[in-house]
Amino acid sequence: MPQAIALVDRECRVLRVNREFVRIFGYSQQEVAGSTISTLIVPPEFRDEAEYFAALRARGETVSAETVRMRKDGRRFDVSLLEGPLSIPMATVSGYIICREITDRVQAEETQPEKLRQRLEYELQQQRDRLQLLLDLNNRVASLLELRQVFQTISSELRRIFNCEFAGLALPEGSGKELRQHMIDFPSGKGHFKEGTLFPIEGSSAGLAFSSAKPVVLNSFSDVRTNLNSEGYKVFARMILEEGTQSGCFLPLRSEGRVLGVLQLISRRERAFAEQDVEFLDQVANQIAMSLKNAMEYEEVTATRNHLVEQNLYLEGELRVEHNFGEIVGNSPRLKAVLDSVRIVAPADSSVLIQGETGTGKELIARAIHELSPRKGQPFVKLNCAAIPSGLLESELFGHEKGAFTGAIIRKVGRFELAHKGTLFLDEIGDIPVELQPKLLRVLQEQEFERLGSTRTQRVDVRLLSATNADIAQMMAEKKFRSDLYYRLNVFPISLPPLRERCDDIPLLVHNFVNKYSRRMGKRIESVSRETMDALCRYAWPGNIRELQNLIERAVLLSSGPALRVPLAELVTDSDPVRDGSALEQAERELILKALHESKWIVGGLQGAAARLGLKRTGLLYKMQKLGISRPLK
Repeated sequence: MPQAIALVDRECRVLRVNREFVRIFGYSQQEVAGSTISTLIVPPEFRDEAEYFAALRARGETVSAETVRMRKDGRRFDVSLLEGPLSIPMATVSGYIICREITDRVQAEETQPEKLRQRLEYELQQQRDRLQLLLDLNNRVASLLELRQVFQTISSELRRIFNCEFAGLALPEGSGKELRQHMIDFPSGKGHFKEGTLFPIEGSSAGLAFSSAKPVVLNSFSDVRTNLNSEGYKVFARMILEEGTQSGCFLPLRSEGRVLGVLQLISRRERAFAEQDVEFLDQVANQIAMSLKNAMEYEEVTATRNHLVEQNLYLEGELRVEHNFGEIVGNSPRLKAVLDSVRIVAPADSSVLIQGETGTGKELIARAIHELSPRKGQPFVKLNCAAIPSGLLESELFGHEKGAFTGAIIRKVGRFELAHKGTLFLDEIGDIPVELQPKLLRVLQEQEFERLGSTRTQRVDVRLLSATNADIAQMMAEKKFRSDLYYRLNVFPISLPPLRERCDDIPLLVHNFVNKYSRRMGKRIESVSRETMDALCRYAWPGNIRELQNLIERAVLLSSGPALRVPLAELVTDSDPVRDGSALEQAERELILKALHESKWIVGGLQGAAARLGLKRTGLLYKMQKLGISRPLK
C-alpha cells in the first residue's frame, strides 16, 4: 500500500507496521515493535491531540484529520491521518493508524491556483474512500459469515467510488463449465441481468477472468457486440445492448491457489476503469475472496448440521410410528420367491419397483432391501405419494426455500436431501402428477435437483425404491405415466402375492399378531380354536395382511379369556370375487349357531351370543335374519 499503516493494541502499542511506514518514518520493524505510537511519531506539541484521537478510537469511532507527525530524525511533516477500531475476534489488534504524507499538497495550496488545490483534495478524498472501503471490508470479513450480507454492504460503495452502475458476483456451477449469476446490485437496471442466469465459462469475459485467474478489463463493449463466435458472448452481448452498458471490469476471487468466483463491475461509460483502479479492485477482490471462503465453509458446516437435525427429527418421527407388520412372517413358496429376489437385489444400487395389492407389505419388503444393502447404516426415508396433495408433493420431495410460495415461512428440507447416502421409498408412485415426473426422472439419472424457489443445484446420493398397486402399463397407455420414468423405476421388479394366494402363511401371521397385541395389552391368550383358524384361512382377505392385522388386534381387545375370540361375522362381504360365497355363509352360520347354543339363545347382554361373537345385538339379529336362523320350538 502507498500509505504508512500501523496496527496497535488497546494501549496504543505498535504490533505491526508495513514497509511504507518504515520508509516514511525511518524506524525499522524491530524498533517500533512494542513502542507506544504517541511517543514514537507524534511531536510533543501534538500529543494531547493524539490522546484525544486514541480515546475516540477506543469508543469505536473513526478519526479523519490532517495534522503533523515526526520522523526518526526529528523532522516534522504534514500528514493525512485516518484512525479507527478493528473488531477481529480472538485477536490482540484493536485499532489501525494510516498516514499519508501531504507536504506537497499543503505547499501547493499555498503556491498553486485554486483548481490544482481542488484536484488534489479530490484525489485525497478518493484515497480516503478507497482505504475506508478496504477497512470496512476487513471488518465485515471478520464479523459476517453470510456472503450475501457482505456483498450487500459493499456493493453500493463499490458503485459509488468507481462511478459504475452494476456490481455482481458470479460463482461456478457443479459441472465446472458454467458460471451462475449469484448476486446482483443494479438499481438502475432494466431487468435483463438476472440472478440465477447461467453462462458458459468458455467464451465469456467473466469466464476468462475465472479460468485465467487474472483481471479482465473491457474498455468498450463494442468489441463484444461484434465478436459473436461463442454462445457466452451472444448472451452477454444481448444483455449489454439492452441495458446500454459500455465497459466492464471482471476480477477473479482467488483464495489459497484457486479461483472461487468472479467480481463483476459494469459501467454505462466507456473506459470507466483505469489501470490504478484495477490494481485497487484486485485488493478488494482478495478481501471478498476471504469472505467467500468463510461463507462457503460456514454454509457447508451449517448445511451438514441442519441436515443432521432434519434427519434426526424425521427419524424420531419414524420411531413414534409403528411399522405396519412388525416383521416378515411366512414360509409359503410365493413368499420365499419374493425373499430370494430381495437377497439378490439388496446389495446392488438398482432401482426396485415393488408391485402388489394394498396391504400386502410393500413397505416391509422395501425396508428389508435397505437393511440388507450397504446403505443399512444410513437413513431409510419414506413418502406416500397418494397421501400428499399434488400441489405440495414437489416441496415434500425436493424441499423449498423461504418465500418460495405463499405459506413458505421457513426453509424446508425435502425427502431426497434427508435420504442422502441412504434409501428413499416412494409408495403409491403412480399418484405422482405427470408434470412432476420429469423432475423425478432427472434426480434418478443425474442425482441432482433444485429446491423450490432456489437456483442452486443440490447433489445427492440416494437409492430409490418405489411401490404401486396401480396398473402402470395402463397408465402409460393413457399418457398418465411417462414410459421413460417407468423403465428407470422398473430396473428390478418385485411382485408381492396377495394373502389369498399364500394361505399357508395365515396361521403363522395370526399367531404372530396375537402374541404382539396380547403383550401390548397385558393379556394372556393361549389358543385359537380350529373352527376360527379354518374360517380365517377360507376368507379371501381383500385387504390382505393389513386387514388380517386389524381384525386380530380387535379380536385381542374383545377376548376376555385364554382363547382368542374373533368376530368372524365381519368377514362376510356382499360380493367375494375369489371364494365360494355359500361356503363362507355356511361357516358363518355354524359360528353363530354355536354362540347361540352356548348362550342358551340369549342374544344381548354381557353373556349373550352377540358379545361372544364381538357384534352388536342389532348386528347379530340382522345376520340371523339374513342367514335364516331362528330359535327352534321346544
